[in-house]
Amino acid sequence: MDSMLIGSFPRPCSSYVSSDDWRTVKFKLGHSPSSYVPVQISRNGAGRSYTVSFQQHLTKHHVRSIQEGCTFYKRWNTKYVVNAASGQPLESEPGASSPKSTWTPVKNALDAFYRFSRPHTVIGTALSIISVSLLAVERLSDFSPLFFTGVLEAVVAALLMNIYIVGLNQISDIEIDKVNKPYLPLASGEYSVGTGVGIVTSFAFMSFLVGWIVGSWPLFWALFVSFVLGTAYSIDLPLLRWKRFALVAAMCILAVRAVIVQIAFYMHVQTFVYGRPAIFSRPLIFATAFMSFFSVVIALFKDIPDIEGDKIFGIRSFSVRLGQKRVFWICILLLEMAYGAAVSVGATSSCLWSKLVTVLGHTVLASILWTRAKSIDLKSKAAITSFYMFIWQLFYAEYFLIPLVR
Repeated sequence: MDSMLIGSFPRPCSSYVSSDDWRTVKFKLGHSPSSYVPVQISRNGAGRSYTVSFQQHLTKHHVRSIQEGCTFYKRWNTKYVVNAASGQPLESEPGASSPKSTWTPVKNALDAFYRFSRPHTVIGTALSIISVSLLAVERLSDFSPLFFTGVLEAVVAALLMNIYIVGLNQISDIEIDKVNKPYLPLASGEYSVGTGVGIVTSFAFMSFLVGWIVGSWPLFWALFVSFVLGTAYSIDLPLLRWKRFALVAAMCILAVRAVIVQIAFYMHVQTFVYGRPAIFSRPLIFATAFMSFFSVVIALFKDIPDIEGDKIFGIRSFSVRLGQKRVFWICILLLEMAYGAAVSVGATSSCLWSKLVTVLGHTVLASILWTRAKSIDLKSKAAITSFYMFIWQLFYAEYFLIPLVR
């Protein structure tokens, strides 16, 4: 609806109206309560051009006031036009910060730490501990607050140690990661070496602190052995940095992922949480054996997409020595053998529902693996990296099946 503005210098140089008739308004000039001047405003034609006529008795003081008002308005208007063009809210001052800009550093910091923590390993660690802890459950009443508290303590301590291990590896591999994984915070320069050292030191300390507070010897030894092997695997000191030697590197990963995680965390729940005698049950033996295959595959496969940087810096991985294609198919065959063994174990189970789930589940996973392996482009680093993450997804899926083996 068209209307006429009436006020104290909202637009002191012009007013827009729709009516074709002459209209009279009053503008307040200056600061005097009585300084109101009648003004006539007319529209000329359809182009919305307007003429402002002031009465003859305007004094020089009034005209000067209007001119000053016009000058002020132009300055005011220019400032907010510039603000609008720059994307700032009209009401904001040039130095004010928007909520979006305030949260940007926080978002960037969280994203950098997310990449630093290597989330696929964090997920794998958490799932594995929960899964093997369920192997100690014998009856429904075992799902008690004591059980959930014990599992949570183990998960927290292990995740803190996991971040120490992957962080130390990044500190030792900064130059290699600039070639193989330039998106990592240390390789990209988002983190300084001092920042990385501070993070891994604090996380190792917190991990041992949680283990000491809990008071579980199986948990403490799991943390200690993981710390020793993770340090020896990465740190560049005489007789250490075992990742340079393909077989030793694979054995480190196998020891942590296959043996320590399965046995130590199972014993934590079995002996410390439930107070039962230590036993090696059929499901525990199966989980340890199956994950031994899987850990070797992860140890071999992780170097396939990193072959370029490993060659430059003298890391004699199996992929460097044997070639990407040969190592890739060795990994596929090892996993297929593990799935075949899992089907056999499931078929011999005396529990019908466990037999059906174990046999069907591993058959499906083996089929998906084989189908995808045949379609991969081994000349594409992106395709190989994507397949490596697919291997981790199979790793996660297995930990959903392991508690069902009976």
